[in-house]
Amino acid sequence: MAAVSRPAPLTPDELSAALSGLPLWSGDGGGIRRSIGFPGFPDAVAALVRIAFVAEQLDHHPDVDLRWRTLHLTLVTHSAGGVTALDADLARRVDTLFPGDSPRRS
Repeated sequence: MAAVSRPAPLTPDELSAALSGLPLWSGDGGGIRRSIGFPGFPDAVAALVRIAFVAEQLDHHPDVDLRWRTLHLTLVTHSAGGVTALDADLARRVDTLFPGDSPRRS
């Protein structure tokens, strides 16, 4: 049986480059994060469902914290021990669903 290939964590330079293309996200090698606000709790839950379908397509799932009408996402490839290209890809797809206009917080 062939070993399953795991994605490698991004180098600091690769992570910096990835984050420069994801202005709504912040983070480090331990995870990239974004919070998205919605008009109400049902809207935040509906957004989570939309993200869940994308995550299932990628077979890559975010860490999620839903607080009333704010959805907090953390992306990290636990099996790789850090942020990988999979996380950057999922972040781009989330941004396509919810473009937002608030700048990344430091």
